[in-house]
Amino acid sequence: MPGSSLWLIPPPSHPLHQIISKLISEHLPSEFPDITGPPFAPHMTLTSNIPPTVYGDKPQEWLDSIPWPASGDVQVQLKAVLTEDIFFRRCYIKVAFDGVRDVAGLARARGVNDEESIGSKTEQWLDEWNSSFGPHVSLIYGDTPIEEAKLQKITDFVKSKKVSLERSDSNPQGGFGSWEGGVVWLVPTDKPIADWRPIATKTL
Repeated sequence: MPGSSLWLIPPPSHPLHQIISKLISEHLPSEFPDITGPPFAPHMTLTSNIPPTVYGDKPQEWLDSIPWPASGDVQVQLKAVLTEDIFFRRCYIKVAFDGVRDVAGLARARGVNDEESIGSKTEQWLDEWNSSFGPHVSLIYGDTPIEEAKLQKITDFVKSKKVSLERSDSNPQGGFGSWEGGVVWLVPTDKPIADWRPIATKTL
C-alpha cells in the first residue's frame, strides 16, 4: 500500500479494542485458518496514500497541528460483516458513514488533498468513498474468497464475541456495537504488514 495512512483506533479502555484485537490476531485465525492472513492492529482507516513529504521528519508535530474533532463528535457504529474480492477488504465490518464523515474528511483534506479543512476536493472524495466501500473496520486480510455461507458463519462468530451489529436481529446480550472518539495513528503503510506501527499518535 503506497504512502502512509491515518487510522482511528478504538480507545484502549473500550471493550471493543480488546475484542476486535483478539478477533484479528487469535479467534478468527483459530476458527477459520483457511482464510485468515496476517494480523494487524484494530482500526478504521481514515485515509491512505499520504505522501511522507507531507509530514517530513516531524510526524508528531504535523499530526498535532490538525484540528481534530472532539471525541464526542466521532461515533464509530458497526453495521454488518461484509467481504470483497480485494486483499485488504477480504472481510470487514461496515461502519456508518455519518459518525465518521468529519474526521475522515479532515484526514483526507490535510493528508492528501492539500486543503486546510474539508473543501470541494475532499467533499467529492467523501461522496466517492461512501458510495464505493466507505468506512470499515477490517477483520481479515487475505487472498482466499469468502462465499456467502462462510460469511454468515463469520458473522455469527463475531457476534458470539460480544460484537453487536446494526443490521442484525440477533445481537448478543450485553454486546458492544459502537465506540466514541479513539486514537488517531499515523502509520507508514508502504512497509510490510508486519512492520505497520505508528510513528505518531493523537488521542481525540
